[in-house]
Amino acid sequence: MANLIDTDGGSELFSGYEAELKLVQADLNQKLDQIAEATGEERKSAIRQAERALDEATELLDQMRIEKENIPSAARSKVNTRFRNFVTDIDEVKRTLKTLSDDRRALFGDRYTDEPAPGDQHLEQRQQLLSGTERLERSSARLRDSQRVAEETENIGRNTLADLYLQRQTIEHTRAGLLESEGYVDRSVKTLRGMARRMATNRVITIAIITVLVLLIFAVIYSKFS
Repeated sequence: MANLIDTDGGSELFSGYEAELKLVQADLNQKLDQIAEATGEERKSAIRQAERALDEATELLDQMRIEKENIPSAARSKVNTRFRNFVTDIDEVKRTLKTLSDDRRALFGDRYTDEPAPGDQHLEQRQQLLSGTERLERSSARLRDSQRVAEETENIGRNTLADLYLQRQTIEHTRAGLLESEGYVDRSVKTLRGMARRMATNRVITIAIITVLVLLIFAVIYSKFS
């Protein structure tokens, strides 16, 4: 069983939930004893009451799970231990209640048999109803599993779409950067071509000037010796 309530080891609200849960646990244990001793309709009524009490205990556990996250870290370790003890106790109650609920002979009394006697239509109908209920529960469990898988798949798809959107933005930014870089390269090429043309023009002008100077020199020398 869970430890006694320690109001110094958690919030007052958490301790209040503990007190309520202890009362529900005591009620559950009493109802389990009643179920074990009862048969027929009385047993079914006790089972329904125990299931309602178990739902209340589960709801209290959910509230405690939320509240313990608001407790400072220094005190949370002790609270977590107490909470795990309560969870263990409630899980044990669930298993016990399921075992008692699955005891069909105690549920239906001495009239229950694996193979009903021919002509006992009332018992046959009960067994058919119980069999149909079991199939419905299995179908509901499969449906819940399918729904859970669908939700997980939807979350994966949502995350994948978000990743793809981010990747698309990254690609678009990269493309824009490449286009801008390409524009810089084009301008650089044009600039280099212009510089090359100017260099070629300057070279031609330089050669022409040198040629003219050489001719003038030859002309001056020729005029002196002629």
